[in-house]
Amino acid sequence: MMISGKNITKSYNDLQILKGVSIDIAEREIVSIVGSSGAGKTTLLTILGTLDRPDSGDVIIKGENVSGLNDKKLAAFRNQHIGFVFQFHHLLPEFTALENVCIPAFIAKTNKRDSEHRAMELLDLLGLKSRAGHKPNELSGGEQQRVAVARALINKPSVVFADEPSGNLDTKNAAELHQLFFKLREQFHQTFVIVTHNTDLANMADRTITMKDGQI
Repeated sequence: MMISGKNITKSYNDLQILKGVSIDIAEREIVSIVGSSGAGKTTLLTILGTLDRPDSGDVIIKGENVSGLNDKKLAAFRNQHIGFVFQFHHLLPEFTALENVCIPAFIAKTNKRDSEHRAMELLDLLGLKSRAGHKPNELSGGEQQRVAVARALINKPSVVFADEPSGNLDTKNAAELHQLFFKLREQFHQTFVIVTHNTDLANMADRTITMKDGQI
């Protein structure tokens, strides 16, 4: 298994969000997580993606029980093995597309030349080579989201977590982004876990997991 979550619980104040969720996701699988607002989808995604810790239960990624890692080791593991794509692209406005894509590689202490070479390869793959020197405010919504995808891929992660990745895109750009995830899986053999309200994307996945009231 690429990811195993075992009996994960999470509460905020008196509100229990996750009520003992267990989930297994295979290597190279594309899984969509659906459910109404407040069902616990994003909370589960952030815990599986190591951005938040469960109150109880274990998260195992690539055979490593990440629940037991301290903050520093967890951050290093995340940088090396995990990529994120969010609904809002979170690009830094003062940096070019190329510089934005390179940031996780710089954090991983990859040298500048290798980082920029890899970033340009990804931007080319995503049809953005000619936009590498442009800042986010000079890019369309679809282009900004593809830059965010390139940034998620720069360190060759084993798993890409996406939270409503097409939520801000029009129908055409959303469809292109969805096709892109499958193309990337074939090319880089990655696992994708995608929280979405988009039924087209959910139905394209290898498996759809429905959450309700904090449970699968």
